[in-house]
Amino acid sequence: MTAQRRRLVLASASPARLGLLRQAGMAPEVIVSGFDESKVTAPTPAELALALAEAKASLVAARPEASGALVVGCDSVLELDGRALGKPADAEEAVARWKAMRGRVGVLQTGHCVHDTAAKRYASATASTVVRFGEPTDEEIAAYVASGEPLNVAGAFTLDGRSAPFIDGVDGNPGNVIGLSLPLLRRLLAELGVSVTDLWS
Repeated sequence: MTAQRRRLVLASASPARLGLLRQAGMAPEVIVSGFDESKVTAPTPAELALALAEAKASLVAARPEASGALVVGCDSVLELDGRALGKPADAEEAVARWKAMRGRVGVLQTGHCVHDTAAKRYASATASTVVRFGEPTDEEIAAYVASGEPLNVAGAFTLDGRSAPFIDGVDGNPGNVIGLSLPLLRRLLAELGVSVTDLWS
């Protein structure tokens, strides 16, 4: 007789992260943390991403409705010139961000945290992917920002959306740029004694 499949909870409202988990054969529930990200500071962008992921995962893991589940929390920031760039505040900032990024290289840092609420343990780490930005024209940037997409995502860009033509390439795991590194998730689950294949639906 096979063991009952563990419940998997995604502590994020990100449709991209949910999509990645579903494409990988999992069927997570979604419980949004509602965490106030402005409260968190850290010495480096990678540490900031990790601190945010841990905070979101632990908040959701403490809720009664997550009892017994594996809770996955993630948070992404773009590291450019040593600074952590999250979602732009408005369209003006998104335009300025793209003009600063084009033709350059940044590092997308995504913190990952997995809480095993049954065992009262967690594992966490940050995945880093180098992003090589293309050189969209001012007109292309204006059109992209007008679409509204960059206002909802860390770094003001996506790898799987309208800005894909403006990304020349990535070095590292592309899923990490979309929102979640499946290889890192597998390693964190293994640290907790869980095989990713046991979560397949």
